[in-house]
Amino acid sequence: MNGDLEVSALAINVTIPQELRWTDTRRGETFTLSTLNVRLLPDGRLAAKAYGRPVAGGRGAYVSFPVPDEPGLAALIAGAATRAGALWAAHRGLG
Repeated sequence: MNGDLEVSALAINVTIPQELRWTDTRRGETFTLSTLNVRLLPDGRLAAKAYGRPVAGGRGAYVSFPVPDEPGLAALIAGAATRAGALWAAHRGLG
């Protein structure tokens, strides 16, 4: 039966360590990016978007940003995916 199950989404949220955070601007507002949303695509590749809060404070909009092509961020994404896979594999069923 497991081979017949359709899983439509696998996604994790990852906190970006302080030393890897960056700022980006959208619609005239600067954001500090502090969280990644990492998705496992159907073909096995990973996709990631970054989210954060406005530097000026306040709630701000929930806007996604592209993740820069940097080795530290790539390693964070790969490590988080591997860790999430291990956690999912070790699940203990519904509690």
